[in-house]
Amino acid sequence: MQYRWAGFRGVVSQFRAKRNRPLGGNRSFRNNSARGSGSGGGDRRGGGNFSNNRQGGAGGRFGGNDRRGGANGGGSFGGNGGGSYGGGFQGGMKGKQPGGGLRKINWDMNQLRPFAKNFYVPHPQISARQDFEVEGYRAGKEITLKGSNLPHPIQRFEEANFPEYIMNEILKQGFSEPTSIQAQGWPIAMSGRDMVGIAQTGSGKTLAYMLPATIHINNQERLSRGDGPIALILAPTRELAQQIQTVAQDFGSSSFVRNTCIFGGAPKGPQMRDLERGVEVCIATPGRLIDMLERGNTNLKRCTYLVLDEADRMLDMGFEPQIRKILEQIRPDRQTLMWSATWPKEVRNLAEEFLTDYIQINVGSLQLSANHNILQIVDVCQEHEKQQKLNTLLHDIACDRNAKTIIFVETKRKVEDITRNIRGFGYPAVCMHGDKSQQDRDYVLREFRNGNSNILVATDVAARGLGVFSVIGLYETDVEGIKFVINFDYPNSSEDYIHRIGRTGRNQASGTSYAFFTQSNSRQAKDLVNVLREANQSVNPKLDEMANRGGFGGGGRSKSNSDMSSNRSRPSRFTSASEAPQSAALQLASSLVQNMYTSPPPTVLFLSQPPPPPPSNSFGNHFGQRQAVQH
Repeated sequence: MQYRWAGFRGVVSQFRAKRNRPLGGNRSFRNNSARGSGSGGGDRRGGGNFSNNRQGGAGGRFGGNDRRGGANGGGSFGGNGGGSYGGGFQGGMKGKQPGGGLRKINWDMNQLRPFAKNFYVPHPQISARQDFEVEGYRAGKEITLKGSNLPHPIQRFEEANFPEYIMNEILKQGFSEPTSIQAQGWPIAMSGRDMVGIAQTGSGKTLAYMLPATIHINNQERLSRGDGPIALILAPTRELAQQIQTVAQDFGSSSFVRNTCIFGGAPKGPQMRDLERGVEVCIATPGRLIDMLERGNTNLKRCTYLVLDEADRMLDMGFEPQIRKILEQIRPDRQTLMWSATWPKEVRNLAEEFLTDYIQINVGSLQLSANHNILQIVDVCQEHEKQQKLNTLLHDIACDRNAKTIIFVETKRKVEDITRNIRGFGYPAVCMHGDKSQQDRDYVLREFRNGNSNILVATDVAARGLGVFSVIGLYETDVEGIKFVINFDYPNSSEDYIHRIGRTGRNQASGTSYAFFTQSNSRQAKDLVNVLREANQSVNPKLDEMANRGGFGGGGRSKSNSDMSSNRSRPSRFTSASEAPQSAALQLASSLVQNMYTSPPPTVLFLSQPPPPPPSNSFGNHFGQRQAVQH
């Protein structure tokens, strides 16, 4: 009887949930408790056979179908964005096995039709270069290689022997010379070799694989009815996928190479129609592609060119099961290119398992490193001080009306709260998080890109893929002019920190990042100190102490409101008159480091009124001087 009564309460609770009422099941009953384990459980934590809840459940048949998914067994619709409806948000799920409806293909190599993948003919000038010249070029570009039969890099576009339709587009865009990853990556990719490229976001990797993909496609048999794509590009987020599509469109339209972009959070109909009509290039997030494959909207039997872009991010987001399922659908003699900003063991293991005789290219240091054009400022503070510090910081940043700022916070609720406070001060601000619809996200990006709103508040996952994705020299595909990145909540890993601040300092421009670092972040202190020192940044003694002791050692929590770690003590690298202002700015930043540790606490700010001008010896005044020198 008790079980029946609990089930009835579960039905009532589900009815209330459908009306968007916050009431849940009767918490006094075990079978329909706060976690909704009854047969019809539908309270806020859900979990019954038909739970359609806010925070997932503990294993219902359809449990956890909202964005946060089932914690221990989200059902057929999967949680965390990684099930059948997973797009590119929070990766894997712990319920239904990703791609469970896909049958593993047992490939018979003797039955597969051969395909061409080596199209590279070295330019005479490349062949004529001596080994010492090649090594000198690589050293100057910070290129290191690992592998066998390494081709020489391409130093000028003319040496690539690109088809005329590609060269015309390069000239049209006004590019001057290849980036480091392109110079070495193009001859490897056009030779048909598997490769791993490790480089910072914004290094030009998109064209490093897109131009060889176009050449590869145009040397294959034309698609027939029912054929899937020839080139597949997997990306972790919808934003990155859309940016890749922009590049594919620019360089594929002149050669009639069709493409489509497949990602979650958007209507399936147009994506399904594109796939069924036939496209040579498919750019996709793993979750949505799995869904399309299970539905039979496409197949990967013709795929001979595979790209895993930001492989480290995809693994961090839990996409490894989906990636493995997708790779089972592609012939094993394909050409595979893997791109990553870092080289953790998970990425290494994936490369060893799925790549054959690959060449590894690294641009820059293999250790965790940030863009050296970014001034990094770390404020060691307490949690309750962060809002006050943000108010003061935004007051200073507002002096530069054309500067765009991204503020990273941890939770969706905090995104809304901070955005509301910023707007209350009269600053134009927009926000982005996982609950935003695709229409809302597009609107936010448009407002931010056009400068109508110069402040974007976002969760880390929602904002991945934002930034100026430079592919060569002047080419930009998304948001231009991001000068400031503020880590209101420090991320859970130094890799995420580097990805965040990498949205500024693009195209050799300078940028500034700020991070509020509290006791709860102490486990990340050692990695952060290493990142700062690698980039020749000054390290806050408080942060250094945390790194050595694993927390706030010695004197307990820091009580200073002005403990900052700031930029560069190295000599100026600027020589020309046009670069002198930035040199002066760096000198001011160095003097700032010496003064800020003894600064008195700033004036307390209240959210009900705009922040007053900072005191003369506060961080804000130094920041204003720095801006005046720069501009």
